[in-house]
Amino acid sequence: MNTSSAKLKLAPRRGASALFALSLLAAASAQAAFDSGSTGADGALNPTVNTEIVLPASGVLNYTSINIPAGVTVTFKKNTTNTPVYLLASGNVTIAGAIDVRGADAKSTGTYGDGALGDDGIPGVGGPGGFDGGRGGREDVAQRVDIVRGGGGLGPGGGRGGIEGGNGCTNDGTSYFKYEASGGAYSDSTWGFYVSGYCDGNYRTNYIPAAKTYGSALLQPLIGGSGGGGGRGGTTYPGSGGGGGGGAILIAATGTMTVTGSIDSTGGDAGGLAGTGTGGYGAGGSGGAVRLMATSITGNGKLYAAGGCLNFSNARRQYCGITGNSNSRGGAPGRIRLEAEAITFSGTSDPAYSKDVPGPVFLAEAPSLRIASVAGQAVPENPTGNADVTLPADTTSAVDVTFQTRNVPVGNTVLLRVVPAYGKPTEAITPAIAGTAAAGTASVSVVLPSGPSTLQATTTYTVVVAGELDLSRFAQNEPVDKVEVTVSLHGETRTRVLTTSGKAYDVPYRALQAAGFRG
Repeated sequence: MNTSSAKLKLAPRRGASALFALSLLAAASAQAAFDSGSTGADGALNPTVNTEIVLPASGVLNYTSINIPAGVTVTFKKNTTNTPVYLLASGNVTIAGAIDVRGADAKSTGTYGDGALGDDGIPGVGGPGGFDGGRGGREDVAQRVDIVRGGGGLGPGGGRGGIEGGNGCTNDGTSYFKYEASGGAYSDSTWGFYVSGYCDGNYRTNYIPAAKTYGSALLQPLIGGSGGGGGRGGTTYPGSGGGGGGGAILIAATGTMTVTGSIDSTGGDAGGLAGTGTGGYGAGGSGGAVRLMATSITGNGKLYAAGGCLNFSNARRQYCGITGNSNSRGGAPGRIRLEAEAITFSGTSDPAYSKDVPGPVFLAEAPSLRIASVAGQAVPENPTGNADVTLPADTTSAVDVTFQTRNVPVGNTVLLRVVPAYGKPTEAITPAIAGTAAAGTASVSVVLPSGPSTLQATTTYTVVVAGELDLSRFAQNEPVDKVEVTVSLHGETRTRVLTTSGKAYDVPYRALQAAGFRG
């Protein structure tokens, strides 16, 4: 039965909300050892065989110590709100084996691989705290646009799904002939997609960036990778799905952290495809996030948060990144960050890690945004992302989507983004947020497409600080007039300072909080 559903995937937002109840930990000073804040309630983690750990609702596990021996792999069963993984230890952490929070690969399509047709077009799921890839467009002999369009990857940097373009040869900056799916973005905005086709007897391609970067380089708050877009459908078989975004993990040890094994948050690959009348390839998910905190970090192990690629010619991780080749389907790399009083880690890091002394483990009192209801139906406080709201199949008129905000000034608006399983996303803007900064509300009327959809939203506002707070050190010593704040459903808060001369500098929300900013 064809129903119109609003899937609200708010995984990292729930994780951020859970953090509101946790105390803000002070940064370690040079005179004191770092404190992870672990209560030790979960005892010691010392698996002897491959182990899947069921994450609690908050995603936070409190250990006394962690010891993963060589040959043992630890994975995590996602909780219903898909929070990141937070492993806190009051003692030492030793990782000689493997911790795996990778995004999953999309399933193969057509006669590729095992030739199973029942899972054609299914995207890869994100790792814990990461986002799913886009579904491959359905097959259609007539190649009708509303059927063959691939779904966009989920997440704030979700890749664009493949769609059919016009049949002309005009390069309007967006198409020659057909759109290819794009990889998920995270730390690099240059990842995009190729548009290609035969014009005047020549095969032409054009590369176009397609997704935006997101998140703080400080990984505060913590958020996983975004999914790659799904490929457009063919005449006989669907397009292949996009890879899932890598997961997000924080490991904090009051003592020493030794990594001689691996921690892997790589994005998933797009599915392979083969056969007559196939659709287009999907794209890889972006890498996730790995944040390690301890009094000292050492070892010669391997840290991964690379983007996903393409499963091609029965081989994984082909056509990664941007190679200038129209087959490139790579997702952007994620982020890796090490924080300790002493860092002597000498192992492999892909991408390269950043480092600093320890900051707060969790943010406190961060602004937040959630969807309260759709078409009058209440949305769970902790959405699962699986048919949280189901509307009657004959719903064709506009419905109201209502938002609730916390610690967001009234008078601002909310931008709603509706991402259907197939086709182009649509956007709508609410009237001004009403109520109070502590508890605000806003609503907008939208027409939801047929079939399942994912709802995403952001609100952006500015706070005047001139004459009240000196933030010039974040703007190369120029006077700062305002701070621009962007809050999204998934809990990520982005900030940048705006100077008197009109310049703008991106600054982590955490850093501004430490300087006394509240907004």
